[in-house]
Amino acid sequence: MKTEHIPAEVNIHLRARAHDRMLIDQAAELLGSNRSQFMMASALKEAKNVILDQTSLYVDNQAFQKILDWLEEPATQEQIDGINRLRTTPLPWSND
Repeated sequence: MKTEHIPAEVNIHLRARAHDRMLIDQAAELLGSNRSQFMMASALKEAKNVILDQTSLYVDNQAFQKILDWLEEPATQEQIDGINRLRTTPLPWSND
């Protein structure tokens, strides 16, 4: 979980139980990082998972078939423009 050192721009403060802090410190040490690096990497990993989980669709068979039918149709110019906008939108977690 070692990451390139980039100076932080903001502080994030939180309170924890002593036992939790010891557990975090132990895990960080096993990975060769410090508490802050470990906590930031873990929090970012979970944040990405939460965001990616929001892209799942759960539908019944009839709705799923409608989606499949829609996907088979040729894209409209409006849809093509929308996809192009999405492709150029930076990911929330990228530093580029």
